[in-house]
Amino acid sequence: MSVRALYRAAKVANAPSPYDTIHLKVFYPARLSGKESQQNFGIVPANKDRSPFKIVIFFNGVNCGAERYQWLAVKLAERGLVVVTFNWIAENLPGRIAITPGVEVKAWTPDVYGTIPSASALPTLLQVLEDLQSEGVLAGLLDLERIVLGGHSAGGRIAMENTNPQFFPQVVAAFAYGAHTAAAVQAGYVPGTILPLPDSLPLMLMGGTNDGVIAQSSNIYGVTWERATTPIERTFNEAIAGGRNDSYLLLLKEANHFAITHPFDANTGTTFLDFPTARSQEDIRNLMAETIGLFIDAHVRSQTQAITALNQLLKSSHPAIARIERK
Repeated sequence: MSVRALYRAAKVANAPSPYDTIHLKVFYPARLSGKESQQNFGIVPANKDRSPFKIVIFFNGVNCGAERYQWLAVKLAERGLVVVTFNWIAENLPGRIAITPGVEVKAWTPDVYGTIPSASALPTLLQVLEDLQSEGVLAGLLDLERIVLGGHSAGGRIAMENTNPQFFPQVVAAFAYGAHTAAAVQAGYVPGTILPLPDSLPLMLMGGTNDGVIAQSSNIYGVTWERATTPIERTFNEAIAGGRNDSYLLLLKEANHFAITHPFDANTGTTFLDFPTARSQEDIRNLMAETIGLFIDAHVRSQTQAITALNQLLKSSHPAIARIERK
């Protein structure tokens, strides 16, 4: 399937200038038409056979540009999904300018957590999707009631925390890599606290056994993690009750924190904290993309063959999987 992308920019209400603009790249299944608009301007129509398109909104990690997740966006669009990636440069924390997934910091404080959305970019992104539904190559082709949130690192936490139907009723599932809900002691939490998740929608939580960023950032949470995956496993065990057989934990052997990014960029963020890996990064990414795709196909698109494939994966002894579990 052909995949194309379009660009949009949007202002964030109440965000201070000059940090009030989000730049989006939206990937979609396309079909070459041969029309003049395609030949002259590169405007390629969507492949309407796969519409209405379910939507994935992907939240990047801090200081991880959207281009580092393009590989995943393309693979998901090839499955018939519309995928939104974005860059927002903002004051992520007081005095710290960075590419951000959009964090409402007060939503992470003890008295507020769970009562308001933590995804400060999401209302703007949803409005852009509304606009795309009204005009352009995706007009009338989007399923705005079936939106999946995905993310990496801090962006993964944002994705998981905002699967609350009271916040965003159009959100129906989430996936995250290298993310957890451990609470920072500086915010006033007891060391080692794992914060609860909404636990009402399907969730795919992923991590890597060579995640040096998580392993070497445990001081933020007032503890020393036993393993690089400890806070991810604790999030799966403690933050959600499960019971619907639609919540998954997938730990990948020798995958590090930035395994989900490609190409790798060593010039920003905390890449220097990460552990090396000898395993093929392409193989890890392919497994990650396939599992995310099956998760969405099974629990958002209700495809029985995807559920069967997930069941087989749960029973398999895949050489790249350290642990896979469902509850």
